[in-house]
Amino acid sequence: MYRVLTISSTLLLMSCVASAAGQALSAPTARVKASPVKGPADLPDDPTIWPNKTCFRASEPWLVENHTRIRKMQPRVLVLNFANDVEMSAIKDQTEKFIKALAESSRYHGYQDPKAPAFLDYRVVKYVDLRDEKPAPDMAKSSSTLFPVLPSKPADMWCDYKRLYTEEFAKYYGFEDPSTPGRHLDLKELIQAGIVHELWFYCIHDHKKGWPAFEVIELKQYYDKDGRPIPGKHGKAGNGGEDDTMPWTGHSFRIYFFNPHRGVGCQLENFGHLLEGHANHDTIAYHTKYFREFAGLDWDKRHKLPFKSLYEMSYDREKCKVTYPSENKIIMLHEGKEYSVAPFDVFCGSNHWPPGARYHYDLDSPNTVECAIENYRLRNGPPGKDKLTEFNIKMTEQYRAVAPDCMGRWIVYWCQSMPGLDNNCIDDDGRPMKNWWVYLFY
Repeated sequence: MYRVLTISSTLLLMSCVASAAGQALSAPTARVKASPVKGPADLPDDPTIWPNKTCFRASEPWLVENHTRIRKMQPRVLVLNFANDVEMSAIKDQTEKFIKALAESSRYHGYQDPKAPAFLDYRVVKYVDLRDEKPAPDMAKSSSTLFPVLPSKPADMWCDYKRLYTEEFAKYYGFEDPSTPGRHLDLKELIQAGIVHELWFYCIHDHKKGWPAFEVIELKQYYDKDGRPIPGKHGKAGNGGEDDTMPWTGHSFRIYFFNPHRGVGCQLENFGHLLEGHANHDTIAYHTKYFREFAGLDWDKRHKLPFKSLYEMSYDREKCKVTYPSENKIIMLHEGKEYSVAPFDVFCGSNHWPPGARYHYDLDSPNTVECAIENYRLRNGPPGKDKLTEFNIKMTEQYRAVAPDCMGRWIVYWCQSMPGLDNNCIDDDGRPMKNWWVYLFY
């Protein structure tokens, strides 16, 4: 059995003439060859908001052409609950808190400007209750029997993502096909119609059994150094080795797994890993270059080290030796050998490593370091450089209430430091840097 809880009764589908640009990235398939469904009816005409009546799907050429016009993104998300022991009211509450945390994170330099507008404004299209109606005693605190498990269940990462695209799940989602009474739109059709841009699902993470799914997986359209889509090239973009059976729909699409027994800060960690995943997979060449610089994912090239980033330091805190003999010098122990970098001022931190951190997930570091995180690419310091200011992890305390667990408070501050709406950042060619958040839906 399954139950569906919607937050809006206004979702309508409409027939719409497909743009030639949209078709260039989305060749028709047998599954949707004649479907008249092209998008929701409740989208704005305003071209400064995405999605809108002109462009309502991810990775459309319109996004590239209108990147700098967009002042707000309202992506539409489908939320599933497989956690037998978590009520839908709790799922809704946690999701709304996460949406607020994402909005706060997208306020460029919000820690300095209380009037900085939020750029990301996620909208839940539907909540779908996929819990077992009467779970067996041994399933009461587990994910439901509807959770899609691979036929040959591996030791970990055992979600069968392709099943989320099937007719079986189309019935659970409950979006009726207006052209065929009694039939429901599957996930591929929902994506191609611009009805859904992301899928978030909650399920139980029993650490004894391994991970049920990746933190976030994505198949994304790839782009060249000039920000232009590379025809026919798409691929993995999320955190880690995505499931190879996730089907390509013609449009970039991501799926998050959230553990409902943890909080919003942990969900933000998933989001942070997505941002790093885009750079690690080199999905958008222009953005990759600068994100790697910002997050210190290029230290092999920048500082001629035998490792790319601090992620390669040991996760064992007893073995992880990262020290700061001065405010702008770092010494790292890697495979038994010490390496130092001075200055490391361009490093603005990564998902696991705030500036001054001594080990992975260090939110208690006493170190104060000099870095450019609050002035990244502003070129407001010495000629050709960014102004350096002192950073201490205590500066993130203001976001503890927004995202209290995991790396949440740091990630809000970190994201607010990335070039966002109305930034004055400059790239290596002296050109204004575009708002990074739009790249999420390239």
